[in-house]
Amino acid sequence: MFGTLCLVTLSVLAAGQTEDRDRHSLTYIYTALSKDPKIPGIHEFTAMGILDSRVIHYFDSTTQVKTPRTDWMKECLEPKYWDEGTRSLKDKQQWFKDYMDILKERMNQTNNDMHVLQWRQGCEGEEQPDGSLKYSHGLDMYSYDGDDFLYFNDSHSVWVAPVKAAEQTKRKWDQEQKVHNYPKGYLEIDCMEWLKKYLTYGGKDLSTTKKPEVYVFANNAKSKTNVVLTCMATGFYPLEIQIHIQRNSRILTKDDGVMSTGTRPNGDNTYQRRDSVEIPRSDLATYSCHIHQPTGVNIMKVWDGKLPDPEPDSPPVPVGVIVGWALVLVLVVVVVGVLVFLYRQGAFGKITTLSTTQPLPRCLLAHCFWGSVKTGAEF
Repeated sequence: MFGTLCLVTLSVLAAGQTEDRDRHSLTYIYTALSKDPKIPGIHEFTAMGILDSRVIHYFDSTTQVKTPRTDWMKECLEPKYWDEGTRSLKDKQQWFKDYMDILKERMNQTNNDMHVLQWRQGCEGEEQPDGSLKYSHGLDMYSYDGDDFLYFNDSHSVWVAPVKAAEQTKRKWDQEQKVHNYPKGYLEIDCMEWLKKYLTYGGKDLSTTKKPEVYVFANNAKSKTNVVLTCMATGFYPLEIQIHIQRNSRILTKDDGVMSTGTRPNGDNTYQRRDSVEIPRSDLATYSCHIHQPTGVNIMKVWDGKLPDPEPDSPPVPVGVIVGWALVLVLVVVVVGVLVFLYRQGAFGKITTLSTTQPLPRCLLAHCFWGSVKTGAEF
């Protein structure tokens, strides 16, 4: 069954070859947190394979199972592939946990704060006139807390340590010949073989272009005399897309105040993007949204000029409410004054104070929120 389905896919792919040569990439991303964040949807460890910007398989520390994210991955790869992949990723999860502890100790970090270790590895190939795929370049990089930690220089075949904390790891990996030579061989041979295999399996599905649905609309701006005009494209694939907002025949730019969300995933292997600009309500010019995909799709949609109803003014605060708050404030001042007087008279007895020689709780010395987090071989 598996062989028949994949041979059919290969035939379709071969028949669809064109002279428009393209680049293809395969990337693996492993991300580990130093402890369970206890936030729904955020896992202590995740791993995913990405083919040409599309997630094709996934694993996390909660489900503990490697699963396909496309129909063709499920159809073309036998259960043995998923079982072995699950065992391998469980080993990688433990590897990340062990070496996260090593890095925390090396950097004098505690378990109180959240830390992130990420490994990105992959290759890119370019289609040749004969239809073959030739290695272009590779990626093998470790990041820690959002900063580059250690990476493999593909051109010179050497490990590079951008930070002092990584120099010890670099020296160790340079001394171990197998570790030193592994990235180049894997990226140029093994990774490329899997890239070709996945492209064969994906076939027609990967070459299918999905046109975006386009919407042009206006929302209220902070200024009542203006509105925010938005051009939204959603449901498109691949992710490369160009969006322009035009006023009459002129393309608006950042100098005109154009802002963009950038391309974002929808969760169904398609993407969306919103570009917007603030314009006067009284502007009678013709505004239009222009969409272009590298695959040749071009869409133009003109704004219908419909304006949202202005938001009502906030009602004035009644005089009675103002007077009431003033009385409350006076009462608070009086109560505080009485308490201070009693304290000075010793009415509360001896007050124990926090010694300045005692260490303050960590949350008073450092960030105590998620915003402080920036988004193998032996270390």
